[in-house]
Amino acid sequence: MYEQFKARAEGVSAEVHRFATKDAALAYLIVFLKQEGVADSPQATALWADSPFLAGVELNALRTIPGLKFEVTRELASHALFGISQMEWALADTGSLAQNSTAIEQRMVSSLPTIHIALVPTSGILPDMPTLLARVNPKECRYLAMITGPSRTADIERVLTIGVHGPHRLVIIFVDELGGNS
Repeated sequence: MYEQFKARAEGVSAEVHRFATKDAALAYLIVFLKQEGVADSPQATALWADSPFLAGVELNALRTIPGLKFEVTRELASHALFGISQMEWALADTGSLAQNSTAIEQRMVSSLPTIHIALVPTSGILPDMPTLLARVNPKECRYLAMITGPSRTADIERVLTIGVHGPHRLVIIFVDELGGNS
């Protein structure tokens, strides 16, 4: 299902990568942030919302990267270049990501920064929406976020515009060893 998801997501301009381990994904992510210009200045910071991916990761070492922050606020998110969150599921038939976004920090880092980096357990790839909805418990998930590619709209004189209502780029990083809710 990974290949099907990748083809669909890339078809709507998402960037998709896959790593066997958290360490390999983290190494890629650090290089990516530095190459893309993460810095401790407005419009260049990265906000990382708390997630299971961070369990066991040495945060003090990550805090040495200028501009990488783990305290998410609306003001910081609205001025961040990068938002990093962990998504729970990926739908192979549409190339969409899905997340229990009841926590507002998850919503802020996935919708306000210019570039959204989504970490996803490979085991969270599901075939379709009915399979996802069968797994979601409405009592535990009061806000289900669905993301398909970078933000886009064509309501301004019917001209396709990227990033008007959200991130200009969506970078999806699958991690094989990351546990999921699948």
